[in-house]
Amino acid sequence: MEAAKQQMFINRLSKVYKHVGKLARKQQVSCYRVYDHDLPEFPLCIEFYGDNLYIAEYKRNHGMTDEAHDDWMEACIDTICNVLGVQKENVFLKLRQRKPGRLGQYQKVDAQQHDPIAIGFAVSENGLQFIVNLSDYLDTGLFLDHRLTRQMVREQCAGKKLLNLFAYTGSFSVYAAAGGASYVETVDLSKTYLAWAERNLQLNGFTDEHKYKIVHADVLQYLQSIPAQSFDLIVMDPPTFSNSKRMEDFLDIQRDHVRLINQCMQALTPGGVLYFSTNFRRFQLAADELQAVHIKDITRATTPFDFEGKLFRWCYKLQKAE
Repeated sequence: MEAAKQQMFINRLSKVYKHVGKLARKQQVSCYRVYDHDLPEFPLCIEFYGDNLYIAEYKRNHGMTDEAHDDWMEACIDTICNVLGVQKENVFLKLRQRKPGRLGQYQKVDAQQHDPIAIGFAVSENGLQFIVNLSDYLDTGLFLDHRLTRQMVREQCAGKKLLNLFAYTGSFSVYAAAGGASYVETVDLSKTYLAWAERNLQLNGFTDEHKYKIVHADVLQYLQSIPAQSFDLIVMDPPTFSNSKRMEDFLDIQRDHVRLINQCMQALTPGGVLYFSTNFRRFQLAADELQAVHIKDITRATTPFDFEGKLFRWCYKLQKAE
C-alpha cells in the first residue's frame, strides 16, 4: 500500500472513530458502524460488535492480482487494528474473492457446515441481547441502521398485539416483547432466520410460544389469510426484490408496496400503526393509493448517529383511521 494513501486512510479512520466512538460511549451503544466507504480507495464497511470488529469489502474491479489484493487487505487490517485498538483475532472479514489466499483465517465460514446460531455470540443493545454471526453471512443478524426504529416500536407497544413481517432474526419482535406487547407474531420464509429469531426471544426471557408465535410463511400469501383488525402494530421491512422458489410469486417492492401496505391496513385495528421500511434507493411511495389516514416519513428521525449522511433506506409510519 502506498504510504500516502495509507496515511490518508489512517487520518480519515482516526477522525471518524473519534467522533462516532465518543457518541457510542455516551449513548452506551456497543454495536455501531465506524466507517463506510468514506474514501473511494478504501471501499470497506467497518462495524463494532462489542469487542469484535466486522470488516466487509465492497465488490469492485480492483485490478489487482490475488496476491497483491491479499497484501493490500493485510495492510488495511493492520491499519484498522492499530487505529481502533482491536486485536487481529477479534477481526471478522468478508471478502468477495474466488480463492481464500493467505487471508484464510479471516475468510467466510461455509454456512452449509455450521449452525449460524451456535457459532455466533451475543451482543447488547438497549439492555437486550442479540446473537450475531460475523462469519457466515453478508448480514450479521442485526441491522444497526434500525436501532432507533426498534426503540420507537418498543415504546409504543405496551399491551398491544404486534406483527413482524419479513422478520429476519426477530430483533423487532424482541423489542416489542420487552416493551410489554401482549402478543408478538414473527413471520419469515427462512427457517434459519426464524430459528435465530426464536433464540433471540429466548435469550431475553421470552419463552411463551403462545404469546410469542413464530410463523414460517411467505408473507405475500400470509397477509391474505390474516383476519381483519387482528393487530395494533405491524412492522414490515421487506427485501427490495425476492424470487425465492418457495414463494408463489416474486416480490418487487416498488411494484408491490401498495398491495402489501393496504393489506397491512386491513389487518390493523382502528388507529393501528404500520412501520414500513425499504432499502430500495429509488423508492417512491404511492401515497395517494394507500388506505392510511396519516403517513409520516420518519427516515431522518430513525437515522442513528453512525449512519448520518450515509443511510440509503426509507422508513415510514402509517396510521389507520380510528
